[in-house]
Amino acid sequence: MTAPIALLSHFPGLAARVPWAALGNWPTPVEPLDALARQLGSSPLWVKREDRAHPAFGGNKVRTLETLLARAAEAGAQRVWATGAYGSNHALCTAIHAPRVGLAAGALLVPQPLTATAARNLRALYATDCRVVALRSAAELPVATVAVCARRDERAAVMTPGGAVPRGALGHVSAALELAGQVAAGACPAPAAIVVACGSTCTAAGLSLGVHLAARLGIGWRDPPRIVAVRVTPWPVTSAAAIAALAAATSRVLARHVGPVARVGLRPLRAAVEVDARFLGGGYGRPSRAGAAAAAQFADAGGPPLDEVYSAKSAAAFVARARAGAPGPLLYWASRSSAPQALATAGLPRHVRRWLAGPPARPG
Repeated sequence: MTAPIALLSHFPGLAARVPWAALGNWPTPVEPLDALARQLGSSPLWVKREDRAHPAFGGNKVRTLETLLARAAEAGAQRVWATGAYGSNHALCTAIHAPRVGLAAGALLVPQPLTATAARNLRALYATDCRVVALRSAAELPVATVAVCARRDERAAVMTPGGAVPRGALGHVSAALELAGQVAAGACPAPAAIVVACGSTCTAAGLSLGVHLAARLGIGWRDPPRIVAVRVTPWPVTSAAAIAALAAATSRVLARHVGPVARVGLRPLRAAVEVDARFLGGGYGRPSRAGAAAAAQFADAGGPPLDEVYSAKSAAAFVARARAGAPGPLLYWASRSSAPQALATAGLPRHVRRWLAGPPARPG
């Protein structure tokens, strides 16, 4: 049975002011990673299973879309467009969940290094009813965005990459309150740090605000857990300043609706975030040797599935912190969907087929 959305439970009046579509199966479970902790000789390790947010397609983007899709529908959009790279989780999540709120889906995509996960996501996207525009270069994206907005036959809403705007981050504020509630209920201990992949900054920013809000409300912990944002896209997109700026903007939006309890200053938000840049490897979209090793360790220990682009890199940071004896408990944020997907095998554009047949990215 799905529980109410945590943020709306604590602020019931918010639902009348911020459109919200209940897309996920909440709360996502928290589970111990005892076998991994034994392997590493570390303090207790835990995982928040965001990968199980929905059986059709889970992962962290479900929370982002709960507010963004609801807002698009309320504004009268007929099609909502995701923007991102060929292997975008955000685009695939949009394609699967937008029809649930009466919206058609579109995806404006730019090339990225070829990996097994990126190829699988793109094939899965072509297997849906999503209107896919696979561009040949990132330079084409601005013109393509203007073109879809200028169409007169349908009203379009175009999301920023990863949904990294205050409304999108609200879903992750709710996730932090949900985790705090699980701590209060005895489902897991209060973590000293939460380790999460950071690509668009939306998840890390929402969590950083949410852990402060939980502390103010007296739920789960007195001192907010540290947010360790593991860089999977380059600086300055994933700088600590960018994360804190989005968190502060989200705080201002939320405070307008629920009052000063949600107002958290830029300085404490910035102080609570640590950006770990050690595991980016060769850059965005490229696998890393450390990520591959961490993925193997997670698999051996019965952990959640990981992908080369995002979650394996954050897992590498998680493993490194645990092995180094970082104060615990440590909690890993499992951001990749674990739901199986149908894959398109025909009908792909020629340039997409060429990309799929190209050389895979080398680990960095």
